[in-house]
Amino acid sequence: MHQAAAREQAFTAHVLPEVEMLLRAAAALSAQPADAEDLVRDTLLRAYAAMDRFDGEHPRAWLLTLMRRAVLDRQRSRMALDTGPVWPSPPQAVGPGGGFDEAVGSALNSLPGRQRLVAQLVDSSGLSYAEAAGLLGVSERIVAHRAHRARRRMRTRLAAEGAIPRKAADGYWGPPDRPTGAPDKPQQ
Repeated sequence: MHQAAAREQAFTAHVLPEVEMLLRAAAALSAQPADAEDLVRDTLLRAYAAMDRFDGEHPRAWLLTLMRRAVLDRQRSRMALDTGPVWPSPPQAVGPGGGFDEAVGSALNSLPGRQRLVAQLVDSSGLSYAEAAGLLGVSERIVAHRAHRARRRMRTRLAAEGAIPRKAADGYWGPPDRPTGAPDKPQQ
């Protein structure tokens, strides 16, 4: 009886505060909201079953590892059944009348799969590079590289569509240009 109460208390203290983050990460990994909810449910069940072995440190990293294992198990099942893609493409962006949100959604959907997934995890779901790397089973450097390339491609596409200024696509986010004839450096 005491073990069950301790498990409940640890689960409430360490796991429940991270459910929102799990939902965001699962949404980035799933094509349908129902699939994301199933993935979170599976992760929570795994966490509850393994609560006795959890040391209480870094619950977010531990939960993302459990989610990654759940995703890998689902991939193995799909491959055995030969159904559908391993990493489904995200749902299409919905926005009224061709607005900025629709342009961003279109730019995101145009990215190659790995870059799109990293952009969703890091930029949309708010995971750190380390957390996304742990979830995907790659190094933090690879996540940073994919995020950089994804952002650059999105800026280029958004500029081509006129959704952002052309200078933003070139990676320049500073103040406007100096007037003609202004010195580049202060005179000494």
